[in-house]
Amino acid sequence: MSKSQKKIGPKSYSTLAKVLTGITGLDEITEGGLPKGRPTLICGEAGSGKTLMSIEFIVRGAIQYNEPGVFVAFEEKSDELAMNVASLGFDLKKLQDEKKLRIDHIHIDRSEIEETGEYDLEGLFIRLGYAIDSIGAKRVVLDTLENLFSGLDNLAVLRTELRRLFSWLKEKGVTAIITGERGDGSLTRQGLEEYVSDCVILLDNRVVNQITTRRLRVVKYRGTVHGTNEYPFLIDQDGISVLPVTSLKMANKVSNKRISTGVKALDGMLGGQGLFQGGSVLVSGTAGTGKTSLAASFANEACNRKEMCVYFAMEESPSQIIRNMSSIGINLQKHVDSGLLYFNASRPNLYGLEMHLVAMHKCIKKYKPSVVIVDPITNFINIGSVSEVKNMLVRMIDFLQEEQISVMFTALSLNTIVSEQTDEGVSSLVDAWILVRDIEFNGERNRGLYVMKSRGMKHSNQVREFVITDNGLNLIDVYLGPDGILTGSAREQQLLLEKTGEAIRSSAFVRKDREILRKRQVLEAKIASLNSEFESVEEELNKVYLEEELKKQILEKNRAEVTRMRRGETKEAPKTSRKK
Repeated sequence: MSKSQKKIGPKSYSTLAKVLTGITGLDEITEGGLPKGRPTLICGEAGSGKTLMSIEFIVRGAIQYNEPGVFVAFEEKSDELAMNVASLGFDLKKLQDEKKLRIDHIHIDRSEIEETGEYDLEGLFIRLGYAIDSIGAKRVVLDTLENLFSGLDNLAVLRTELRRLFSWLKEKGVTAIITGERGDGSLTRQGLEEYVSDCVILLDNRVVNQITTRRLRVVKYRGTVHGTNEYPFLIDQDGISVLPVTSLKMANKVSNKRISTGVKALDGMLGGQGLFQGGSVLVSGTAGTGKTSLAASFANEACNRKEMCVYFAMEESPSQIIRNMSSIGINLQKHVDSGLLYFNASRPNLYGLEMHLVAMHKCIKKYKPSVVIVDPITNFINIGSVSEVKNMLVRMIDFLQEEQISVMFTALSLNTIVSEQTDEGVSSLVDAWILVRDIEFNGERNRGLYVMKSRGMKHSNQVREFVITDNGLNLIDVYLGPDGILTGSAREQQLLLEKTGEAIRSSAFVRKDREILRKRQVLEAKIASLNSEFESVEEELNKVYLEEELKKQILEKNRAEVTRMRRGETKEAPKTSRKK
């Protein structure tokens, strides 16, 4: 592998020496650029971008890779060409002064390139060889090939001279681009250039439903693998940007880090921590349910974390969104002023689907955001079918996952088959799906929020009432009453009734407690009276018993005295002590 070949993507399988074009996306599609030292044919209809792509190849080579180039124009003059590409920021005059670029306008006249009645390109070879040697050119462009062979009817001579031209370019060791007009039933008018070219790139500018879309396809590329699909490309003030689809493989790394949605209660429904960083979430619902408010809250939270956010608005202007969100306490203007929030507002019918995808791809590459919002995606239905919109979003989600960028889509739900298909198609692509619906009851329209799915995390299966206040967004537990789910004033009324009933029950309990206390006191008084009466009776009984015992003792004593007297016994005198 040559030093000029840059490894694009996770792995490069090509062993062919290549030259980087410097054109955004084209080097990824071709797995490293155009074949070094070989001719490449760029063909297409008028206005498809052949001249612009070829001159950008020359300019990028001179500026980025220090490879001088020669641009041979058979139609436009040097000053005309410089004026045409000045709007893209290409200063051809400066490059010519620095000897990095040489533009040679050749007016084709058959009388100048015919010798002895035969068609001969030897004069072109001499002139081109001098231009290459004068600046040491590594890149060459011939624009366009048809002018060399205009009016030539001899197919054998055409084939011979064409092969001579391609062989001569290979011998000079320059990487060449040759442009050609598309023919009827063939890639070029002569139908031969595509066979002798080592690489053939076809540009197409098609109009569907009054919307123009530019596409690129690598028809063939000898000696290397390459992307074979059609790729949309965009021409703007920065030149050409091609969206490589085949480089977006399903081998992206994922993060376990969680980020907040900006609504604390919603984070609670998502396991208490919010969404996965680098994931995708769809917020769908009918008109007026607060989808844009959720998206703005998500953007506001990202900017509060000092992360860059790009907001693709398809329905409202940035000033409308900023004004409307300020009414609910979300100040987006400060984030715009700080440079953390960038609005890209455009109507869907400005481009085709693929062109929108390229424009978004380029904007994301430029600003490198951590969070992207697309509001709403259902507007794309106006410029494409459901399947086309789904394919576009698949590519976008893959790209964002590869870049580890969190994205929130909003989608409008209607009572139509198309919108249901759109919701179902998109919801299967995203990691999380939040549905906001109207709940009509008791003459009111309130909002209910559901977490339909959230891959890889525990999430709530409850329906929560979604409330938009002057101070932001909040979720309230939906009350399940006797007649079903209650929201809004019906919920408040039911809660008031419950509070009233609770107060009545509490009062009844207090009265009951007081009655029980009174009865207890009466019973306790009766018990005390009975105890007192019992003690009196007990004392009286004890008194009679003692008197009887005393009488018995006295009677026994008297009886003993009488018995002694009858026996003649006298009382013994008390003994007195004598002193010795």
